[in-house]
Amino acid sequence: MFKNIKSDLPASIVVFFVALPLCLGIALASGAQLSLFSGVIAGIVGGVVVGAISGSKIGVSGPAAGLAAIVLTAIGSLGGYENFLVAVVLGGIIQILFGVLKAGVIGYYFPSSVIKGMLTGIGVIIILKQIPHFFGYDAEPEGADSFIEASGENTFSAIFNIVDNITMGSMVIGFIGLAILILWDKVLSKKGKLFHIIQGPLVAVVTGIVFFTLTQGDGTLAIQASHLVSVPIPESVDSFLAQFTFPDFSAITNYEVWVTAFTIALVASLETLLCVEATDKLDPEKNVTPTNRELVAQGTGNILSGLIGGLPITQVIVRSSANIQSGGKSKMSTIIHGLLLLISVILIPTLLNKIPLSVLAAILLVVGYKLAKPSLFKQMYTLGWKQFVPFMVTVLGIVFTDLLTGISLGLAVGVVVILIKSYQNSHFLHIEDKSNGVHKIKMTLAEEVTFFNKGAILKELDSLPRDTYLELDVRKTRYLDNDIIEILEDFAFKAKERNINIKLISERGEVENPDSFIKFFKLRPKAA
Repeated sequence: MFKNIKSDLPASIVVFFVALPLCLGIALASGAQLSLFSGVIAGIVGGVVVGAISGSKIGVSGPAAGLAAIVLTAIGSLGGYENFLVAVVLGGIIQILFGVLKAGVIGYYFPSSVIKGMLTGIGVIIILKQIPHFFGYDAEPEGADSFIEASGENTFSAIFNIVDNITMGSMVIGFIGLAILILWDKVLSKKGKLFHIIQGPLVAVVTGIVFFTLTQGDGTLAIQASHLVSVPIPESVDSFLAQFTFPDFSAITNYEVWVTAFTIALVASLETLLCVEATDKLDPEKNVTPTNRELVAQGTGNILSGLIGGLPITQVIVRSSANIQSGGKSKMSTIIHGLLLLISVILIPTLLNKIPLSVLAAILLVVGYKLAKPSLFKQMYTLGWKQFVPFMVTVLGIVFTDLLTGISLGLAVGVVVILIKSYQNSHFLHIEDKSNGVHKIKMTLAEEVTFFNKGAILKELDSLPRDTYLELDVRKTRYLDNDIIEILEDFAFKAKERNINIKLISERGEVENPDSFIKFFKLRPKAA
């Protein structure tokens, strides 16, 4: 794991700066007023414990905004935070059972258009939610993702109200931080290895701390505490330990505790599986995360988080994408980010509380833009209405409702689109072993192959042994879903490492080890 430390260490610092305000903001949005430290606990456990157990190389876990409403409601209905923690622990146990029962396969049945819509929608919502923080309007805590905000405003009214609530110092350092990030990304990162080791977000944060220190007492540029990171500062070891809350297991007989536990397990597992699928798509090395192991890792993390007073945990796309964008290569990045959270809140909480929220907003604006580039909308449009409609429904659903509702809407539309096109969909796969000195396997795809067949095809391709000669026959295939084409593209990338040769047999002839399945099927004449 340490062989990629030169990439993982700088990436972990960026993820740390992204995660810190989100951990605190989600704790505030969740109503965990007993201690904002509950969000930090979840971030630490998500980084160190889940990161160590998970099979994901670049996924990052922590408290999720998607669970904030559930947490807020449950704390009140269950009679206190200690009772709620019992539900978190039980939810973790249920997640482990999900993993043991191999429920992780559910993630494979979400169409690619919905996953891409989720990534883009999250990118858009990050941008929209961070614009007020960028200008120093911090009425809402960091990490909120619902259209209707706790203050009664919505995503767009908060932006419109910026004009009357600009904090000059926050805005100035926000623009300076954004300029540093763009300069680092577009110019300096190409100048030498030093600018890869020292990441732009670190420089932006340090600049923010210096700016805050130098402008204290200035009538125009001074930044008040309400516009800075707010980490609890323990005065002694005892006060630090007092921030931990422990579950009251006498509530385990309460029926509502079990209902809440199952709700947490179900929603956290679904968010995690969706994030795993999305993160694997972003991964430049095309690693495939073992989903059942991920559920076990998340369950273990939730058990520990609940036992020591932390919020529920899921894998989170904002932190994961920041990790990928910053060059993270292995799970050491997420583990180190968790350790940085732990060390910083113990040793330097006062220094952390000098970081302007507008600088962190600038970092998140860059993350959001990279998730929701305008070129992606054009790309999805060119793939045709079957991809574009579910994609846009998911994006708009996330922006105007919340993450899970948006994904549900996109999935519903995606299923309808697929059902319209998936008539006469018989057996999609036939395997014929022709071991005759050379290990040959022939796979013939049926007339209609959709994302419903994704899990089985992935399993079949992953099970192919090394040194195999694969003949892939698509002559009878009239409709091949874009999800399946992407699976074949990713498999071809990894096949070289396993010495698997591929012969693609189509109505246009035979191709040995095609350079790109995506290009091949894009140029392939459409069947009547």
